[in-house]
Amino acid sequence: MTKAPSAHPRFAAALAALGPIASPGRPPGDVEIRAFPEATRTAAQAAEAVGCELSQIVKSLVFAADGEPVLVLMDGASRVDVRLVRDELDARSVQRADAGLVREATGYAIGGVPPFGHVTTMRVLADRRLLGHEVVWAAAGTPHTVFALDPRTLIAHAGGSVVDVREQSADVP
Repeated sequence: MTKAPSAHPRFAAALAALGPIASPGRPPGDVEIRAFPEATRTAAQAAEAVGCELSQIVKSLVFAADGEPVLVLMDGASRVDVRLVRDELDARSVQRADAGLVREATGYAIGGVPPFGHVTTMRVLADRRLLGHEVVWAAAGTPHTVFALDPRTLIAHAGGSVVDVREQSADVP
């Protein structure tokens, strides 16, 4: 971890515009941001760098639903069930966005997309499983930075709707 972590400037401005929020255990206005010398482009890399459970990492994933970008916030240990996203949005077609659409819709590159502070407004779906943690960590606009918030605050500031869009595997009830 570096001594002076800094988020992407656009994300830092979006975070500041939210007013006096704080990471759990910190005073209002003090959101913990950590920076790492090596990129943490995957949820597993981020969890290892932070020292938290994989499910405490928030993946900000962009999908194209009938051609329109949609952001899905998913815990790092789970996968998105595209069929459930399609049903939730009442869309005909939902697919993962390519790198160009991700950058166009959010203003950030894959691996550093934060849950809010994007260049465009889009619908946000947040998987309910995120609420099972006291604190979650998400990208702060770069593959080298993350920030911590309680999941309810994060979802509220992202403008997210809490839904069930996690893929059910054979070993999970």
